[in-house]
Amino acid sequence: MGKDVIIACDFSSKQAVMDFLDKFTEEKPYVKIGMELFYAEGPSIVKEIKERGHKIFLDLKLCDIPNTVKKAMSVLSNLDVDMTNLHASGTIEMMQAAIEGLTKPDGTRPLLIAVTQLTSTSEERMREQLLIDKPLDEVVMHYASNAEKAGLDGVVCSPLEAGKVHDRCGAKFLTVTPGVRFADGDVGDQVRVTTPAKAKELGSDYIVVSRPITAAEDPVAAYRRCVAEFVG
Repeated sequence: MGKDVIIACDFSSKQAVMDFLDKFTEEKPYVKIGMELFYAEGPSIVKEIKERGHKIFLDLKLCDIPNTVKKAMSVLSNLDVDMTNLHASGTIEMMQAAIEGLTKPDGTRPLLIAVTQLTSTSEERMREQLLIDKPLDEVVMHYASNAEKAGLDGVVCSPLEAGKVHDRCGAKFLTVTPGVRFADGDVGDQVRVTTPAKAKELGSDYIVVSRPITAAEDPVAAYRRCVAEFVG
């Protein structure tokens, strides 16, 4: 599977996201639909963007008891997304239930990946606020191993952890990595960040990029720069 750049379409309305996507007259970028847009517009926004020819990563980070997640994933499987996710902290049993719910009667399903630790999380915050005393790298690797055992396709992690995840879980286990900024850009509220070129070097399979593209003066040029640096 080749590398790809996913644009995080963190907009609050259909009008805003469609105005943004209209700028792309030649490319059909892979897009991430997160909580803000999904909660504002509902499942119809997924179908409309899919109909425009975009691949979609539906980023809702499910985490609940296994049966609830299974039922929710069964509903999401009807939206024809290409990738979706959940929290690895929800246990192996929850992740296995999610796969069951996501798999269609014909045996097909979107890629399913697990969030290990958010890129806004530092080891200090994890220790002081979540009472997790293990080192951050160790926690991420343990969560990734659990996701692999559950049968998931990969994890969301920092680019700084991508190579280690592949070492632990295999080259085919996908690493989807937010926390990517251009070398001359602002890191915003994320802690564990790197550049598209460095993410490629570190082994990321997909990078998820938001403000460096969506807030750029020329989003199409910023997207193309990202693709050139990451995909080559």
